[in-house]
Amino acid sequence: MTAGAETLVGVLAGVERLVSENARRILITAAILAVVGGVRLVVGRVKGRDEELSSKQRLALSTTVAGVTAAGVLSLLAVWERSGALVDAVQSAAIADQLSNVVLAVILLASAYAVTDFLGGVIRELSVESTAISEHQEEVLRRIVQLSVYTLVGLVTIGLFTDNVGSLLVGAGFLGIVVGMAARQTLGAVLAGFVLMFSRPFEVGDWVSIGEHEGTVTEISIISTRLRSFDGEVVTIPNDEVRAGAVIDRSRRNRLRIEIEVGVDYATDLDRAADVIGESVSGIDGVARMPQPDVVTKRFADSAVVFGVRYWITNPSMRKRWRTQTAVMSAIKTAFEDEGITIPFPQQTLSSRTKGADAEMEARIGGAAEGEPTPSSEDSSEGA
Repeated sequence: MTAGAETLVGVLAGVERLVSENARRILITAAILAVVGGVRLVVGRVKGRDEELSSKQRLALSTTVAGVTAAGVLSLLAVWERSGALVDAVQSAAIADQLSNVVLAVILLASAYAVTDFLGGVIRELSVESTAISEHQEEVLRRIVQLSVYTLVGLVTIGLFTDNVGSLLVGAGFLGIVVGMAARQTLGAVLAGFVLMFSRPFEVGDWVSIGEHEGTVTEISIISTRLRSFDGEVVTIPNDEVRAGAVIDRSRRNRLRIEIEVGVDYATDLDRAADVIGESVSGIDGVARMPQPDVVTKRFADSAVVFGVRYWITNPSMRKRWRTQTAVMSAIKTAFEDEGITIPFPQQTLSSRTKGADAEMEARIGGAAEGEPTPSSEDSSEGA
């Protein structure tokens, strides 16, 4: 066999070994990914189906997923013989083999996803155990963690393909300025979202009034706040508009005062009417015992003396408000009917004045001044 033939045979043998080695690595990689994906799928289904799991059990499941994912990442690094490549990439950001760089970039992104999922689970369980962290704060913290991890992994990944990371960061800075100027309203909403996270003017589930919108808070994100109105509509309000206007939280003190008005006839004994109203309201289901309902005389209307009936409800909601208001009005009407107290209709009385009343009115307003002739005296002098 000639030297050229021996060389060709050696090249073919090397290619065959390389192909078989890459094929073996690809198969092992697929098996590792299948195991990691299977574990994540099983744990996700267990968490979704079993709602009675304690926070510690959920945290243990999240830790298991993170451990299996980390083991899979280390196994992939060993299979592709890139155990030292990560350190070299961070230090020098220069690797010659682009195929290995792509594989390593995928591994880094998968690791970032696993880490953010694990940390998100930890934050979620901590928020369940502690009442100091609201749902809004939980979401913002998870987004901050995700952004931090993905930013770090993105910089390392960029370093795998170029050694001029500084120039890229400068260009990204200028690009960020341009994007910030173009999307200043969105950035304003994001900043307002962080302000809402720390100030906490309301929580998810609160009954609030924001500007012209009123309803129950269903979601607070970094960008916007969502309300479900009492008509069943979903209203999305940018956070910068939430911070710019007045916010009324009717659930903050866990109680709400409601006032309705009722009128009684002018001939009614006001003290007796007030007692009847107080007794009828005090026994209604849903009306708070403390503070007690209060009845005050508000004003003299055209046809009635108007009372203001004030009472409190706990755990306020729009449904409870209308239910108690309907019960209170019905109880007051029934009590008035039993006691013979009249709620008058709007009415007007027409009457004419007598001649004596006209003379008295003229005397009061000085219509006939002293020393001046009256219309009757003038008429008599003219006739003479």
